[in-house]
Parts: sequence; structure tokens; C-alpha cells
Amino acid sequence: MSLFDEVVTNRNKLQQWRHELHAIPEIAFNEEKTAQYVEQKLTSFGVTIHPRMAGTGIIASLSAGNSRKCIALRADLDALPIVEKTDVDYCSTHEGMMHACGHDGHTTMLLGAAHYLSQHQDFNGTVYFIFQPAEENEGGGRKLVEEGFFKKHPVDAIYGMHNWPGLEVGQFAIRKGPVMAAYDVFDITINGKGGHAAAPHNTVDPIIIAAQIVTAIQNISSRQQNPQDAVVISVTRIHAGDSYNVIPESAALSGTVRTFSHIVQEKIISQLTQIVDAICNAYGATAEVNYQKRYPSTINTEIETENALLAAMDVVGNGNIIRNSPPSMGSEDFSFLLNESKGCYVSIGNGSSAALHNPYYNFNDEILTIGVSYWVKLTQMQLS
Repeated sequence: MSLFDEVVTNRNKLQQWRHELHAIPEIAFNEEKTAQYVEQKLTSFGVTIHPRMAGTGIIASLSAGNSRKCIALRADLDALPIVEKTDVDYCSTHEGMMHACGHDGHTTMLLGAAHYLSQHQDFNGTVYFIFQPAEENEGGGRKLVEEGFFKKHPVDAIYGMHNWPGLEVGQFAIRKGPVMAAYDVFDITINGKGGHAAAPHNTVDPIIIAAQIVTAIQNISSRQQNPQDAVVISVTRIHAGDSYNVIPESAALSGTVRTFSHIVQEKIISQLTQIVDAICNAYGATAEVNYQKRYPSTINTEIETENALLAAMDVVGNGNIIRNSPPSMGSEDFSFLLNESKGCYVSIGNGSSAALHNPYYNFNDEILTIGVSYWVKLTQMQLS
């Protein structure tokens, strides 16, 4: 492994930053303390800080030499509404909030890179440091695009990185093409006819209809889609009724759809609506289907993936690069940024930690110096 000596020397400082950030988790678009912390560090480094975007999003840049080449590096700021159960001495001080996805570590690694590059300026061009809010559920990346980040700050490419539990410390998973699925949500309201539970023949039972719909929509992925096209449809909520002896008037279903292809995504919208309407018609009920496209698929571009691969190889060696890991059915709002710019999103090994979005999860401090060294090497190689 080839880490930068100065980065290794600053290991304890990086760990301190990460622990301080871990203790102040904040939810989407409310990352004010976190943003202030980041701004204070960046100010002390002497980098240029631009006006905030997406509310609490921090944009900074650093230029060296005379090249017009420009790249952006992105980390996420937000936490999750989870009660922490790690019992570490730097545990969350914000009740009901926790850095259960490692964004505290992502922010720290990008701060570490900004610090090193500001001290050495051993590159030729401009690098942007993006500390983005609201990755979880709320689409802070989309907000950056809508507010014109790429028009205000044109870049040649953008790069992202996420820790990955189960991937060994010192390893990177890097692949071109789709790496994370599109994330859609649906809400279905079934309107039937309520009545006494002892006389179901006088009702149009929305619970029976809901059960039929739950079963039927699973056939979309198993029977109506090409098995080579990955699709996951999950019903995650069912609400109906308030009493033992009353068949309710309505029932509500909610869930998610995960896909990699825009064509498949559009087919599923049509197929889901057709199934719901057909079953409701058969039972004499009506339904409303609200389908929302949340995050598009995260798709790495070829040349930028090779750039990331070369930088990671320089840091951890060719034998520690995983090239054939399957894409994840999870989702990432970095996809909005990749829809506007060429770029690459990589996974860095977090070791045998608890899973992401788990109350026992904790970012692995061992990988801080690896992540910082990767960001620095990538910047040096792309802005040479």
C-alpha cells in the first residue's frame, strides 16, 4: 500500500475530525452544525469557499498552476433518523439521529484531501470539493443540479466514494457502467366498500384486494421482465382498518422499485398500474396509484472509471482492486450528478463492520488515510 506520508502522520487528526462529526449527526437539508464545521476547517486550509448551494451544501475550490482542467470530488454530509447503539465514547449527541452510513467518514476523507492539497498544491488545474447535503432519501444531488452547480462551476468530471462493509480494508470495488440502481416509490390507495366483518358479502373488501395486488406485482419481475434485467419490487407498508369486526373502506400499500434501465423502469410503471386497475375492476373497487421516480441509476462513464482505477491501484495495488463486483440494488443521489457530468463512483472497503443503516454500524477509522490518499492521487493524476 502506498499512502502519502503526511496523510499517515495526520491519522490522529483525521480520526478526531471524524469523531467530532459523528457526534453531531443531522438529517437532510438541516446539516447546519456539520456545514459550519466543514466551513471552519476549509477556511483554516485557505481554500476558496463559494456561496452555499442546496441549503447546507458547501462548495470549495483550489487552483494551482495554469491549466484549465477541472475536476470535482464529492462527499455527503447527512445522517439518518436512527437511534445509535454503538456505545462509542463519541456517540451521537443528537437524539434519534446517527451517522449510520459513514457520511462522517466521507466528509473527513474529503477534508483530509483538501488539507493536503492546499498545503502542497502539487497539481495543475482546479479541484472542487463538494460537501453535499441530503443524500439519504431527499436528493441533495438533484438540488445541486437544479440550482445550476455545473453551470456555475463547469468541471471535466466528477468523482464520488462510499465505504462498503464486507469489502476488506485496503480494497476498492470499481466498475464501469451501472453501479447502483434507480430508486422509485409507489403509493396505492384501494377504495372498496366497508361493512360488518360477519357479512363480507355485503362489502368490497380492500384488504383482500390488497393481498391480491401484493402477490400479483411480484410477477412483474419474475414473469413480465427479462430475467437478465435486474428488478426488485418490494411492498414495505400496508395500512388498513381500525377494528376487529369492521371491514374497512380502504387500504393503502407503499413500496419501492429498483432497476438499472430506463426502459425497464418505464415498463414497470405501466405494468404496475395495469395490474392494480385489473384486480380492482375484478372486485368492484377503484384505486389511485401514485408513482414517483426518486433517484436514477448511478452509471459510471468508461474513461473516468479507468481514471479512478489507476489512482486506486497506485494507492492500494492492483491486487486490491475488485473489478467484478455486481452492481448494488441500493441507490445513490450521486446519480443526478453523473447525469450531468462524466464521472465515477467507487466503493472503499470498510472491513467487517455492521451493515449500513444499522444502529450498530460505525465507520472504520483505519480507512481514513486510504481514502484521503486516493482523493489526492486522483487529483494529482487528473490534474497533471
